[in-house]
Amino acid sequence: MEKTNEKGPNDLEEQIDMLTKQKEYMQKKCREAGAAIIDLEFKVQTLTKDLDRVSEERDNFVTMLGDGKK
Repeated sequence: MEKTNEKGPNDLEEQIDMLTKQKEYMQKKCREAGAAIIDLEFKVQTLTKDLDRVSEERDNFVTMLGDGKK
């Protein structure tokens, strides 16, 4: 014999249960988004350092070659 839920969607216990599950789902997704943000911030910092390094190397290279205007 199957037990059916005789409570409708307006039952407070049912609403609390649904909202609790929704809250847990949203918390999980927020944690995932937070981790993704931290990862992207790290990548931005790394790329910024790489860009600065490459720009400095380019400037040094141009200085060594001269500006070609002589």
